[in-house]
Amino acid sequence: MIPGDAISDARSANRVTLDEMLRRAAQEHPDAAALVDLPDPARDAAPRRLSFAQADRIVSAIAARLHRLGLSTDAVIGLQLPNTIDHVLAFLGTLRAGMIAAPLPLLWRRADCVAALSLAGARALITRGAHGGAEHFRIAMQTAAEIFSIRHVCGFGPQVPDGIIPLDDLYEGVSFDPPPPARAHDEVPAAHVAAITWDVTADGLIAVARSHRELAAAGTAVLLESRLPPHPAILSTVEPSSLAGLSAGLLPWLLSGGTLVLHHAFSLDIFAAQVVGHGCDTVVLPGPLAAHLAGTDFLPPGHRVTNLLAVWRAAERLIGTAGWRHPAIAMTDIVALGETAVVAGRREEDGRPLPLPFGPVMVPRGEPGAIRVADLARTSAGTLAAGGPMVPRYPFPPDAERRGRAFLRVAADGMVNTGYPCRAIRETGSLIVTGPPSGLVSVGGYRFAWRELQDLVAGADSGATIAALPDRTMGHRLAGHSPDRAATRDALEAIGANPLIVRAFRERMRRDLP
Repeated sequence: MIPGDAISDARSANRVTLDEMLRRAAQEHPDAAALVDLPDPARDAAPRRLSFAQADRIVSAIAARLHRLGLSTDAVIGLQLPNTIDHVLAFLGTLRAGMIAAPLPLLWRRADCVAALSLAGARALITRGAHGGAEHFRIAMQTAAEIFSIRHVCGFGPQVPDGIIPLDDLYEGVSFDPPPPARAHDEVPAAHVAAITWDVTADGLIAVARSHRELAAAGTAVLLESRLPPHPAILSTVEPSSLAGLSAGLLPWLLSGGTLVLHHAFSLDIFAAQVVGHGCDTVVLPGPLAAHLAGTDFLPPGHRVTNLLAVWRAAERLIGTAGWRHPAIAMTDIVALGETAVVAGRREEDGRPLPLPFGPVMVPRGEPGAIRVADLARTSAGTLAAGGPMVPRYPFPPDAERRGRAFLRVAADGMVNTGYPCRAIRETGSLIVTGPPSGLVSVGGYRFAWRELQDLVAGADSGATIAALPDRTMGHRLAGHSPDRAATRDALEAIGANPLIVRAFRERMRRDLP
């Protein structure tokens, strides 16, 4: 059973900003471990580790630097960073500056970055140097060159090139300009837009803007349903560039005041070392990876893990997954309904995933005093609609419809059609997602509008075609055909296409052929 004070704290979370959550933690336990990174080969040093007091100071320093650049309140700041301390601090520094954080998926290249940041009217972009074989400084500069509204590019990491404002010095600085003043007392800061994430519909890319209180509702859904212990040590392998990523790692950390250990470019050996070395009791993994590891001894002896949070970026892929029967680790599924909502469900003794509830989504399920975090319904078209505390209330940008852009459509009753076909089981008051939204393909955590994907490939090479093949782990995998695969790859790279599309035209070995 969840203690009553934990539920009471969660109820009050929608009245404060994410920045206030960090400030409170820094005041209450300044010396406690807040953030822990992977070892950084570029620094040739031990993993960076920050206390709450140190994290709070650096967040203020980032806010001050953004303010000194002349960026105004509510300016949209793009963030394209790996799942590291840099990302968390930049996100929170943007919020402390009174601006809107817009994290971008790490696999996006120039084409996607330009489309998204143009749509949002971004004023600045924060990135880091080479990572995963991509030169993100170069991508950021190319993106900024194509978007008139972007006036500044900032960067973490060594050897920041000319034209990019370095940020690494803020880790060592002892003084900085004061951050901008808080909003007027007659406003409700928690109701203001805090972050933008990105979704893809059959009509194209859309920006999904959420307030602090809507983000807090999503984080509360995960925190309470998973029954995390007080001040948990959370190891997250999922980057915070989506609602699912934010609600599974960063938000539970802020709400609980625990420790957030960050991991990227998944390595089982490094993951295991982090689990033991930092005493992690909670791990966050992509759902397909968690399902793949079920039944294996993927955690080393001596670990303290009691909670596994499995993030499913494609809701239909949860159906038919194997039961989870670890005797000491509880598994909670975090099902993303695009960028509209997340639904958390802690698996029961039989180890099978729970269906989605029909009607109000209460957390923790079955507990007295549970909190409503969302509402689910089935539309007349047979698709799943979501509403309630965590669901965005307004399209972004506000003039998207006038400009002829795709946008999040909120019905008069506050519900958003997610596009997922679903089946209602009224006897049990539950819903089951039966497939992906029409016109979309999902590759890992990335969505593509099928029509746009075909047009992109044809525009790069008129002789090339692409297919989406079912894949048990990834949802789909992309397979391309072209008379000259190398030329097609070069053409796609030249226009800044997602590497998942470029790789579809790799030279195939015989075993790769379907």
